[in-house]
Amino acid sequence: MRRPTLLAKALPRALPAVAAATGLAAQEEERGIPGVELGIVVEDRYVPPVAVRPFTLLIAGDDALGREIELILARDLDHSDRFAVRDTLPAEFAGGAVQYALWEQFQVDWLVAGTLEGDATGEGRILTVELHDVVYGSLHERERFVLPEPGSADFRMAVHAVSDALVEWVSGERGMAATRVVLAMRAFGEERGKELYVVDADGENLQRLTWDQSIVASPTWSPDGTRIAYTSWKSGVPRLYERDLETGRDRELVPGGHGHQLTPSYHPDGHTVAFSVIGAEPNGLHTYNIRDGCCMARLGGGAYHDISPGYSPDGTRLVFNSNRLGVATPQVYVRPAGSGSAELLSPYRFGEGGYFADPDWSPGSSKVAFAGGIRGRRQANRYNILVADFEKGDNRLVQLTREGNNEDPSWAPDDRHIVFKGTRSYGTGVFIVDAATGRTRILVANVLAEDPDWSPPLAGNGGDG
Repeated sequence: MRRPTLLAKALPRALPAVAAATGLAAQEEERGIPGVELGIVVEDRYVPPVAVRPFTLLIAGDDALGREIELILARDLDHSDRFAVRDTLPAEFAGGAVQYALWEQFQVDWLVAGTLEGDATGEGRILTVELHDVVYGSLHERERFVLPEPGSADFRMAVHAVSDALVEWVSGERGMAATRVVLAMRAFGEERGKELYVVDADGENLQRLTWDQSIVASPTWSPDGTRIAYTSWKSGVPRLYERDLETGRDRELVPGGHGHQLTPSYHPDGHTVAFSVIGAEPNGLHTYNIRDGCCMARLGGGAYHDISPGYSPDGTRLVFNSNRLGVATPQVYVRPAGSGSAELLSPYRFGEGGYFADPDWSPGSSKVAFAGGIRGRRQANRYNILVADFEKGDNRLVQLTREGNNEDPSWAPDDRHIVFKGTRSYGTGVFIVDAATGRTRILVANVLAEDPDWSPPLAGNGGDG
């Protein structure tokens, strides 16, 4: 058996959501979610300690490179929220055969060791990684990874893919280190407009993609991670565009038409987009075949506004936002991707000023994240990140945030982490929350950003056996 958990004891999981220091009644008064008990759910699961041992270097002068890779791996494992990373190692633990008894005394369950050598080209590197199970005194996994030339655009992403392999070896679940987040963000030094930016999942490598001196909104990744669809006002009215990340070129997705084209979302097949049209007849949700450039189809709408569609993992259903219950009470709904009626997903009570928006369907489950709260209460216009499970159908929610204002959630491909924009006492920024523990970290600090969207995995594990 593993050692007792390093985390504080969690409250009973049987509750739909666990009350924090204040009682449930006080929470409902403070946060104002009608008829729903809310709190922070913390999973009572063991978090195993892990250490990354200094690598064996077979090329002279690779000391700094080896240390850089070790630090990236350690930080990725920490960000995965599946490990307690030991960051201070005794000097005698470096090099040589793995002495399991010593690591056991250091209270480590898993040990990452490796060898770094040159590849056949002399430019890249071969990283041979070993994962040792210290408790059982055995080599758990060993694999060789091809790394691009150090300093190249793909080097860090290749190292992140190694981290994701380590996560999967231990947990059996996919990681999320080899990913990026796209943002609609105010450009540094500019007073108006928003441009597209991307940033790695560890907060490094922030890059600007557009220079249109206009406004962009609602960027979303294609299922294969090679394209980003978004709304832009660069032609004077909001239209849908797609950025090819390999060529850097944009194209208009739905040529012509009237009204405002907003909030695009890719079907899992990558060939169809769902989006909203506002300000022209017919209003409502539409789909369009972007591969063949044809076949506009209207899914429904009316005097109300249906926006922000998002497909379920199998493409058969759509989650979306609508004000069909009244202008002051936008809510989250689920409907079939084809014909069919919509089902209310977010909490609603007649006469309450509920505001629930920004739905995002997790990429591998029936969970939907959205932002919400009650306008006009003691903490007016302050929203939290909430998670509902569509398959359960019991109207119970998990609340993942408690501080400041929190909006625009988007799931990571690991079905566990959520990125969102937020405000705190120390400023605004983009944050990541772990849906299992509630642990929150900042991704990009002190920026005016919105509509973050998490990419699918962008690199394989690179292993060659």
